[in-house]
Amino acid sequence: MTALLNTTFECCVVDLRLPDMSGFELLDLIQTEPQLAEVPVVVFTGKELSDAEEARLRTVAKSVLVKDVRSPERLFDETALFLHRVVAHLPEGKREMLARLHGSNEALQQRNVLVVDDDVRNIFALSTLLENHGMQVTSATNGRDAIDILQRREDLSVVLMDIMMPGMDGYETMRHIRREPKFRTLPILALTAKAMKGDREKCLDAGASDYIAKPVNTDQLLSLLRVWLHR
Repeated sequence: MTALLNTTFECCVVDLRLPDMSGFELLDLIQTEPQLAEVPVVVFTGKELSDAEEARLRTVAKSVLVKDVRSPERLFDETALFLHRVVAHLPEGKREMLARLHGSNEALQQRNVLVVDDDVRNIFALSTLLENHGMQVTSATNGRDAIDILQRREDLSVVLMDIMMPGMDGYETMRHIRREPKFRTLPILALTAKAMKGDREKCLDAGASDYIAKPVNTDQLLSLLRVWLHR
């Protein structure tokens, strides 16, 4: 809190687990200081929140909640996206930097992505989006076909995995893929129908590199792809 009062910051990332006070207490203190009213706050937590806790966080001005982030790059990218979206009065040089960061499709160009979803409408929508950003799309409508495609192809860079599929669901498919040593580091982004309690942990435990809730926010999906394909 002392640092916030004594230095000008353009963003503040708050972990809810602090040694001297809770993140909620710190957020309450920030709210009482008029000079901090315009500072964007990114709340970073890996703990499952109750509905009341999440609602409380959503009342904090200019805040966004980032949960279960295993990749530091993901946290950075989410923060940069948030700054770009909310702080329109950033200095021109920093606005240009963020525009370059999120306007570049270099990491996506000619990369091969496997889209796994039992709904052909979702496959069509995702394929159109990704192809418009320079990616090459292969699709599968079930887990077995996805595994067969991965075994045959050596050029796939990332997988978008729907979770709710009949027969072999996304959890089982990801566990099967991760058992193969050559796929241990393959980026797999899980597509969850909705962010239900426990779904995030189940996705990551089953082998997902990251996750995104449906309906898919296209900016967030492209952001995640840039992060994981840039690695």
